[in-house]
Amino acid sequence: MRPTGPLHLGHLVGALDNWVRMQDEFDCFYAIVDWHALTTDYADPSSIRANVREVALDWLAAGIDPARSCLFVQSAVRAHAELHLLLSMIVPVPWLERVPTYKEQQEELRGRDLHTYGFLGYPLLQTADVLVYKARFVPVGEDQVPHLELSREIARRFNHLYGEVFPEPQARLSPAARLPGTDGRKMSKSYGNAIYMNEDAAAVRAKIDSMLTDPQRTHRHIPGNPDVCPVFDHHKVFSPHEKQSWAADGCRSAGIGCRDCKAALREELDARLAPLRARRTELAADPGRVTEILARGAERATEVAEATLREVRRAMGIDRGAA
Repeated sequence: MRPTGPLHLGHLVGALDNWVRMQDEFDCFYAIVDWHALTTDYADPSSIRANVREVALDWLAAGIDPARSCLFVQSAVRAHAELHLLLSMIVPVPWLERVPTYKEQQEELRGRDLHTYGFLGYPLLQTADVLVYKARFVPVGEDQVPHLELSREIARRFNHLYGEVFPEPQARLSPAARLPGTDGRKMSKSYGNAIYMNEDAAAVRAKIDSMLTDPQRTHRHIPGNPDVCPVFDHHKVFSPHEKQSWAADGCRSAGIGCRDCKAALREELDARLAPLRARRTELAADPGRVTEILARGAERATEVAEATLREVRRAMGIDRGAA
């Protein structure tokens, strides 16, 4: 995950909840990819260091357990950069240019000069992030599947040229939970419509109260349509089935008003986020603990990644110290 700002509820339900569950099934490596942040924010990297810490706090608060998973900062494991360099020798430029998000992000971020190799090559750096641990599975959303397919293609090309070194990583698709922002659009920091994991209860309640609802339901007595209501989209993620049914039926029959629906959602969000806030507050009060967790994770990640690189160097005939 890139440290480009505080994490919001979309990150929690779209990624972190799945990552926490995966700890019970896999040996997991979770990287805060600060080099990736530079691909778009190279002109002003002043916030990256602080954002790394904020992301780490949110991960730990959400349940990423450093006793069971390896949690580290990408730039602390230099093997990522070396494998990225070595893979760049074999990857045709058109492979990178055809990644769908390449042109899409250039359109979205028109105010920035993204005509750099770093931006073009970030899917290759992602590949290095994955292959350096010989990952079997990668948790991704639907929009990241083309990137992972590129990683699989690069692994096949390397293995064809130099012999079998890398497994082809498989996508572990996260359940698609549609979680709009307060204005009904996709929840995003850039839209200013996000509810953040690190916000206190009062701030979250205020944002829920400000959320748009069914635009056709202009008065309390008018029946509404929960299928077009951002508040109900949140109920579908955070509320039990009984409360979802209560909200949907009450909306359609005008048995409840939008304020009632929002109040019920606030209760569910408070219950969900309260333990996360408590864990985050405890961790934030001990900065050295977070630093130590990331340092230990980097040591373990380096050990695994360097073992892979030794195989890569031998396969490519560039063993260090060889005659």
